[in-house]
Amino acid sequence: MRRAAWVAAILLVVVLDGGHAQLPNWVPEVRGYFLNVPMGIAEGPFSDAAVSDFQRLRFMTRPTYGDFTFNVAYEHLITLRSDSGAGSMAGFAPIGSGSDWLTLQGTIWETKNILWRHRLDRLSVRYSSEAVDAIVGRQPISWATTLFLTPADPFVPFDPSDPFREYRAGVDAARLRVFTGPFTEFDGVIRMANTSLGETVTALGRARTSIGSWELAGWGGVVHEEVAFSGAATLSLAGGVLRGEAVIRRSGDETVLRATVGADRSFDVAGRNVYVIVEYQRDGYGAASSDELISVFLSEPAQRGEMQVFGRDEIAVQGSIELHPLFSADALVLWNLNDPSALFAPGGSYSVGNEVTVRGGLYIGVGAGATEVGLPGSEFGIAPTTLYGSVTWFF
Repeated sequence: MRRAAWVAAILLVVVLDGGHAQLPNWVPEVRGYFLNVPMGIAEGPFSDAAVSDFQRLRFMTRPTYGDFTFNVAYEHLITLRSDSGAGSMAGFAPIGSGSDWLTLQGTIWETKNILWRHRLDRLSVRYSSEAVDAIVGRQPISWATTLFLTPADPFVPFDPSDPFREYRAGVDAARLRVFTGPFTEFDGVIRMANTSLGETVTALGRARTSIGSWELAGWGGVVHEEVAFSGAATLSLAGGVLRGEAVIRRSGDETVLRATVGADRSFDVAGRNVYVIVEYQRDGYGAASSDELISVFLSEPAQRGEMQVFGRDEIAVQGSIELHPLFSADALVLWNLNDPSALFAPGGSYSVGNEVTVRGGLYIGVGAGATEVGLPGSEFGIAPTTLYGSVTWFF
């Protein structure tokens, strides 16, 4: 496994190097992405203080032959850490959906201080015509309507605290979209997943259309072999956008409702652009109090990666301001109303050039830490304070 990974990486570098010269017609263009995130992590209720460095190297190509497009993305992820038991923010180490069906990933090297993994994050073939779009293989799929808390997205929702969202993890699926008009489409997906709880099938059909200032969508079928139905709407109003999505799920002997409503708007303050997002989520899978956190952490939806946050009632607020054409500052707050606890995440980004961005930020968890019997006292109170910097390079 380790030898094959080295050979694959070397071949990709050779092809990439050839990309700086004029390529023959039969050689596809290869692009790249590199992310480096050094972090300092304070001691938490369940972890020691540590320093770490996370690196993500990704190569991508999308050759097209007639009506067919092949999408391939291969990445290496390396985490260097001073303490293997140190806490960290989950969003800094993405490696797929957590339920990959195809064996296109693995661990190359793991010691107390080093974790080196690799993955084919895209491996699909696509057929496109004027009215039909079909994709088979590992591919990104998103049906989210809201921006941070997306309970009606049945595939791989982002961690809302993750500051790096350049690429959504691919899932192993077959997808067919049919376009019946400029504003209407029908979408069908069959996804195979191999979770820690066993192999499951997700089969869904979705319709989406636009009517005036409204965009409406709905889907139904089975998610991990559980019957589910969803509806979503977006309304552009008075310079802002109102969003909402909800899903009803039959889980075991229970019917569970998960829903989010939110609004976002961009406006000028003293000649500077400001963008604000506010969302509220009510999640029937979430914990109604800190006493239920452990059972929620160990629940099937959480183990399958379907839950972004773990409280019954949660609020997400993000604001960003463009202080200079090259520099922007932002802050995110995730607030669990049931614990109560909150996660504060201020940060800033500076564009060094068209291909390079530098970022820095801080994560601060507020709330009860560990209880007297060693259980989590709140969702965000157990998160260790984390200071990070990053360099992102597209090539």
